[in-house]
Amino acid sequence: MCLCNFGSSSVALLKYGMTPLMHAAYKGRADMCCLLLQHGADVNGNQLEYGYTALMFAGLSGKADITSMLLDAGAEKDRVNSVGRTAAQMAAFVGQHDCVTVINNFFSLARLEYYTRPQGVEGEPMLPHRLAGPLHKIIMTTNLNPVKIVMLVKENPVLVDVAALEKCYQVMDMLCEQCVKQQDMNEILAVKMHYISCVLQKCLAFLQKRDGKLDILVKNLLRGRDSDGFPQYQEKFIRDCIKKFPYCEATLLQQQVRIIRMIEIGSGNDPTAFSVLTQAITGQMTFADAHYCATCGEKGADKRCSLFMCRTSCS
Repeated sequence: MCLCNFGSSSVALLKYGMTPLMHAAYKGRADMCCLLLQHGADVNGNQLEYGYTALMFAGLSGKADITSMLLDAGAEKDRVNSVGRTAAQMAAFVGQHDCVTVINNFFSLARLEYYTRPQGVEGEPMLPHRLAGPLHKIIMTTNLNPVKIVMLVKENPVLVDVAALEKCYQVMDMLCEQCVKQQDMNEILAVKMHYISCVLQKCLAFLQKRDGKLDILVKNLLRGRDSDGFPQYQEKFIRDCIKKFPYCEATLLQQQVRIIRMIEIGSGNDPTAFSVLTQAITGQMTFADAHYCATCGEKGADKRCSLFMCRTSCS
């Protein structure tokens, strides 16, 4: 590997324990990070003087794609530097909130695939292997808009099935319980797992009632109030999801409930239940700029995606 690709300062930096992977992550070189990882670079190496890891440098650089790549390669997000800061804390300190969101919402595919194998005396796995990939994609999304999650279900034919959705939401409930009861309780992931479970259960209910189609659920979530377009159905659904979180002692739950109780449903005042949920799980206020789709909440999209046609036709 030729260090001249990084610049003249690289050799000097190596003297202090900064590996090529760290330097590539800090410089935002996703191609170089990928190449180094393919050739066996230690994703968790932290021989640098101050205990930094490649994930910390990716967070500092604000490169969410590299951050995700390193996590997929096994980067440990709970590692701390010499002053006790994690990669997420360092990214937050310099305002790289997209990286914070990626780190806080990361959930390894291997952890989900545990449920694709029979455990103990069980003859069948809790989760058929064919469902692991599509479900993991939903778990990893940082867009919590229920329309987006329903669309992710619709995009995967293996999920548009009553039996499949039953298995998926049951696994999500177990993961929620694990996140609460593990030694270092992860309230953020617990709330997210519970919320996804609620959306999957809603999809299941509509499949059972609507002859295997989710279109009416999407329309209900998109339908706005005649007077101002406020999505009352969506607001009530998300509030119900928050209130149904089964671990009442969780600080994150109490904070969310306290906020939404202050705002009457449909009053038009901020924050909405969606923004409260997003703030709790991703650490970001929703729609802070003009680069979110007003229909499905996808970042980087036009103001309204193609689903807008569905929204206007059923409003």
